[in-house]
Amino acid sequence: MKKRLVLCFFAVLGLLNACKENGKADYLPESVGAMNTLTVVIDNELWKSSVGDAIRENYTAAVPGLTWDEAQFSVTQIPPQVFSGSVQNSSSILYVMEDSLNVAHMKSNMYAKPQKVGVLKGRNKEELIDNIHKTSKEFIEDFRTLEISKAQKRFTKSLNKERALEDKFNISMNIPSVYRVGREEDNFVWISREIQKGNMNIIAYTMPWDSFERDSTFTKDIIKMRDSIGSLYIPGEDIPGKKNHMITEKAFSPYVFPAEVSGKKAAEVRGIWEMSAYPMAGPFLTYIINDKENNRKLVIEGFVFAPATKKRDYMFELEAILKSVSYDVSTKE
Repeated sequence: MKKRLVLCFFAVLGLLNACKENGKADYLPESVGAMNTLTVVIDNELWKSSVGDAIRENYTAAVPGLTWDEAQFSVTQIPPQVFSGSVQNSSSILYVMEDSLNVAHMKSNMYAKPQKVGVLKGRNKEELIDNIHKTSKEFIEDFRTLEISKAQKRFTKSLNKERALEDKFNISMNIPSVYRVGREEDNFVWISREIQKGNMNIIAYTMPWDSFERDSTFTKDIIKMRDSIGSLYIPGEDIPGKKNHMITEKAFSPYVFPAEVSGKKAAEVRGIWEMSAYPMAGPFLTYIINDKENNRKLVIEGFVFAPATKKRDYMFELEAILKSVSYDVSTKE
């Protein structure tokens, strides 16, 4: 009997603790912060030292594939003694301090939700710098994943209801209502929105499943594919005696990375597009997705035209849209 009572006591205690934890999460304030911003909590002297240099080296490195260098995060440094109040509700926080411990870990929803707080401690500068370099890739991925999910949640407040993607490819994306379908062909959809100094664009098409069979020519084949699509569907200004259309920038090859989009293996391609006969260019992001169930490669791409304007956040919005793709829409209706 006593044993049974003890077991019941611990069961109730565990339930109460779980309720406390859930209650804390439920009552946390909504996290705040502009897209791609990082709050770095660190002592002023450490920030000015080699420790701060290591943070800047990793977290303000240039985003690949933009027309000019833009840091992947806009960093705000705050000393620990003023890290309080609304500042603690920032979405992405990196907390760096000298301590008696040497630890590095990521915490979720400490002061607000959704939130990621990367904690780096070291007994000296060397340990801190080592922890910064060892964890930066993982931490950056965590921060970016959080930002992507927050952006996708914002999109759902007002979504585009047009069915071009569903009808042509049996897919859907969470596309904000400010975007409009501009062109539909048998195997091509172009969706765009106007911005202050240009436009943001999403295109989708498919390729045969056996495309890109040779690794040795993979990048060249991607360029050939993009240039062919540009020639068919993305014309530029009329140039007397010349065909002007979108191509992949000739001077530099695009960056190609392995990726996963909505649970499917994919290739991520980042680079610069330009017009074949006119001085006009901008960044693009392409995902070539292995859609084996439908025996095809699904290609979705975002690109921006915005001369003399920073484009990091535009491209990030397009990335969040592209990564919201879902398949087999007909089975969900």
